[in-house]
Amino acid sequence: MSDSRAALLKASTPPSDRLFSTLITANHILHQQNVLDAYGHISVRNPQNPATFFISRSLAPALVSSREDIEEYHVEDATPVKPDGPKGYAERFIHSEIYKRYKDVNSVIHSHSEAVIPFSISSVPLRPVYHMAGVLGSQLPVFDILQHYKSSDNHSLLVDQQHLGAALAAGFNPGTLVSKTTNLIKNYITSMPAQPTPFPSSPVVLMRGHGFSCVGQSIEEAVFRAIFTCSNARIQTTALMLQSGYNIGLIGERFGAGEKETGPAKREEVKFLSDRECKDAWTANQKHLERPWGLWSAEVADSALYRNVYLEDAEDDAAEDEEADENEHER
Repeated sequence: MSDSRAALLKASTPPSDRLFSTLITANHILHQQNVLDAYGHISVRNPQNPATFFISRSLAPALVSSREDIEEYHVEDATPVKPDGPKGYAERFIHSEIYKRYKDVNSVIHSHSEAVIPFSISSVPLRPVYHMAGVLGSQLPVFDILQHYKSSDNHSLLVDQQHLGAALAAGFNPGTLVSKTTNLIKNYITSMPAQPTPFPSSPVVLMRGHGFSCVGQSIEEAVFRAIFTCSNARIQTTALMLQSGYNIGLIGERFGAGEKETGPAKREEVKFLSDRECKDAWTANQKHLERPWGLWSAEVADSALYRNVYLEDAEDDAAEDEEADENEHER
């Protein structure tokens, strides 16, 4: 069989129920962990056909429950595979353009986390501060959509156009971008064809006044990365406030004691992970993604708010098998 025929055959084979069940559970976990609320979304690349991806219809993540809630879109232009499908997310271009640029990315998450947004609008960079945050990477770029609007664009901060999605996707690999100093250069870079890169150097990108987007090689990895991005932001904020209070108190004590030193007071700083620590910490944690995933899955399965039809069907099948076994023993 030729390679092209094999590829066509694979593309025509529908993905397994497990893929959709995992995507539904991921929506629930991200809501339960306060990464998503009524807004935000997670997608997965079609493992049978990498030219398409799956994402829920325009629906609050906590309420995604069945295959009917999930739509398929083309990576090329974010158009729906079924044109008569339900209303989709306006910002699906975030997902399509990232998949288009990075072939090893298989899941994308977009969040409006309130813990992260302050780092997108201030001069304080978000940086990994503890071992669970090595998954963020050592560099977290901030995407400023204002630099990429066309004259006809709505300035809504939404990534609702293909060129805006492409600009955001480029930001995941900031080392490949020239320093942008004029609109001409900005527009030129945005319009340049994407260079083939398997996986971005920065798997998390903050979005000014909006939130963040992150990627993973699997749904589980992307969920892990999103959750610990928010966790790191909360810890770093607390550490910065604590350190600031300490520094102010130290200066006050010095001058209150009437010290005659003329040199500047020593200012202590928050300690961040080094590049090597980020890399090694993520390498260690990457081996055990099933542990937190198992816990998070159990937590949402135990909540009445979340429904996953695939899991309910599996429970029904198990109950029927158990009943059949009991009847067999009674004979």
